[in-house]
Amino acid sequence: MAGTDAMTSGRTHAPSVGQRITRIEDGPLLTGHGEFLDDIVLPDLLHCAFVRSPLAHARVDAIDVEAARALPGVHAVLTLDDLMPQLRSGRMPLGASPVGGQNKSTPFVLSDKEVAYVGEPMVLVVAESRYIAEDAAALVNIAFSSLPVVSDARKALADGAPVCRTELDSNRMSNFHVGYGDVDEAFANAAHVFEDELWQHRGCGHSMEGRGVVAEVRPGGELCVWSSTQMPHDVYYMLAGMLRVEQEKLRVVTPDVGGGFGPKYCFYPEEAALPAAALLLRRNLKWVEDRRETFISSIQERDQYWSMQVAVDSEGLLLGLRGRMIHDQGAYAPKPVNLPYNAVTAVTGPYILPAYRMDVDVVHTNKVPVSSVRGAGYPQAAFTMERMLDLVAVRLGIDRAEIRRRNLIPADKMPYTKKLQARSGASLVYDSGDYPAAQAQVLAAAGWSDFAERQKKALDQGRYIGIGLANAVKGTGRGPFESGAVRISQDGKVSIFTGATAMGQGIATALAQICADELAIGPDSISVTAGDTARTEIGLGGFASRQMVTAGSSVKLAAKAVAAKAIKAASKILSVPEGDLELDDGYVREKTGNQSISLGELARVLRGAPGYAFPDGLEPGLEATIRWRTDALSYANACHVAEVEVDPDLGQVTITRYVALNDSGRMINPMIVEGQVQGGIVHGIGNALYEFMGYDDEAQPLTTTFQEYLMVTATEVPNLETIYRETLAPGNPIGAKGVGETGTIPAAAAIISAVENALSPFGLRISQTPVSPEILFKLIKSARDAARQNPDSQS
Repeated sequence: MAGTDAMTSGRTHAPSVGQRITRIEDGPLLTGHGEFLDDIVLPDLLHCAFVRSPLAHARVDAIDVEAARALPGVHAVLTLDDLMPQLRSGRMPLGASPVGGQNKSTPFVLSDKEVAYVGEPMVLVVAESRYIAEDAAALVNIAFSSLPVVSDARKALADGAPVCRTELDSNRMSNFHVGYGDVDEAFANAAHVFEDELWQHRGCGHSMEGRGVVAEVRPGGELCVWSSTQMPHDVYYMLAGMLRVEQEKLRVVTPDVGGGFGPKYCFYPEEAALPAAALLLRRNLKWVEDRRETFISSIQERDQYWSMQVAVDSEGLLLGLRGRMIHDQGAYAPKPVNLPYNAVTAVTGPYILPAYRMDVDVVHTNKVPVSSVRGAGYPQAAFTMERMLDLVAVRLGIDRAEIRRRNLIPADKMPYTKKLQARSGASLVYDSGDYPAAQAQVLAAAGWSDFAERQKKALDQGRYIGIGLANAVKGTGRGPFESGAVRISQDGKVSIFTGATAMGQGIATALAQICADELAIGPDSISVTAGDTARTEIGLGGFASRQMVTAGSSVKLAAKAVAAKAIKAASKILSVPEGDLELDDGYVREKTGNQSISLGELARVLRGAPGYAFPDGLEPGLEATIRWRTDALSYANACHVAEVEVDPDLGQVTITRYVALNDSGRMINPMIVEGQVQGGIVHGIGNALYEFMGYDDEAQPLTTTFQEYLMVTATEVPNLETIYRETLAPGNPIGAKGVGETGTIPAAAAIISAVENALSPFGLRISQTPVSPEILFKLIKSARDAARQNPDSQS
């Protein structure tokens, strides 16, 4: 229909999609007017603290709360039994799943019979202040009987190993196999077979703001819950199923969120216990996670052990890959276990692999439960594949970039169907991208071809420098849908409502840009409401780099529908053919004449009035809601090159240069894309060199402050050079692909490749992440000792 194309000429506002416009979210945030969860203040608000298990595994013999209840300022000290009048079940449901109910892997709202990890919540204390609540929590006396502990996922599979929880028959939660092709034949006919044992250790999400919940009891039996979550609608449905409250009287709101990164993807016991306590006490309650609680109660990711073999021909072409992976799930599974499946199905990455087989054990241990942290299994997959490719290259004496080039999927094979299936059963189809060109571009930018000469000169000076690279592919835009509504009010204000969740990534700005282009207005004149179940009936939220594709597509189609309706209504009111009208700066104008009508006036007319005529052929209201459906993924890709210098006497690694290419399809806002890519890289640097969540043999956490658990700071981050390609995604209306995780996925693999390359004179192999100075020092010392014992083997 004429007059509804976002690219119509003559408009006041130039298209904003593709422009680096300032984020509309940033004004309130930068001036201190944001509203994060702890900023929420309600009348007569009480504060909460949780008593958590100090033991990794124990039977609970008795809980004595009398001393805590007697402390002045304490309003309640609640166990699971106390909360049961407000709960349909004391066990948590399986979150983000089409299958309802509990199973033996979901945690309890409060554990009162047995505890299975340090940090498991047991008692809820309600008091006038958080200080009093914490003091009272210290007075709760719990009698435990210690039970055997399982801390290592590999030992947990041994015959006779103690079980993580006494209700289980085995620590093996599940076992599955993925693969295709004739793997045995591939290995039998291979010119070379290489193998390695890889370990990818636990890390945390550690957003700037931790988790938190506020529950408000309202008149009429209504309950409003604010949660610092990535999944407000999931929280809504979980609470509706758990609490003895009518679903229509429940509302869940996500306020400003200071980062998600995956841990806020889950529905936690605290998110159920606090609303239940609010209903029980008929009081407004608040709990905000402190940093120690983040370490011992927010989900973590990894502890995966990979035993891998790779088969290649004489030219280094991949023939087959096989192995076994043991995944440490921790004590419970709050959501369906997707990480190990993501990891093993993503291993093949952007490469052609004729045959593949992986056996996977998902294992319970007495540690914090495991779920998604930025990348959700894809970084582990990339690390595994890229380390094996480096092994092939080194053993065959082939350049590491060349070994990858020979095995990359060429552009002329796109779309490329992998011989694997997603969890849904759908085929994995790479929709678009030019992986060889992307690698060639980043290698040229990084000066890969002349590095060998620079490395030789540095070594002559006693300096150990190295370069590494890694490729990655990430399925983004996971469906099945996301909600997007566009509404114009009678004052002309344009509002977007979406089930997507804002958590610092700039989703409001990007959605406003998309909407603005369809309505020919400026994006700064659009308001965006995200993550409120009272404003958006159904939605899924933020995870799996999905929201730009899904919510963006819904908003584009909704805005397009509103634009078309505005043109049609104006045509009837102005008696001007639709083809002679266009949208411009809040008005529908005649292209060559002087007639016009504002969008606000159109909205007023379409509101209707009793006893007055209503425009023929139009439905009331100037708004549209779209829930764009998709089952296919849009695949983004990245190629990173890292350059490092290593001090072999200290084991210290300095990243001296980092060049990253990212292809996430159409960039709605290049500034936001750049921020997401660079933030992802920093997260990957932490995975590679710093972030280590340690436990001892009794599953006691050893790293529960930032003094022991090292985070990347500005001094560790080099200047990040980023390059962007825009291969449009063919499967969605905006041509975009997700970007939130692609920066993280190849980063650890590229950095470890560079570190190993820097230390190539020692002939050592690095097969784990993160690699601390202590680990590197030990590897170098072992290599030096071996060289002294066998001088003829020194390279």
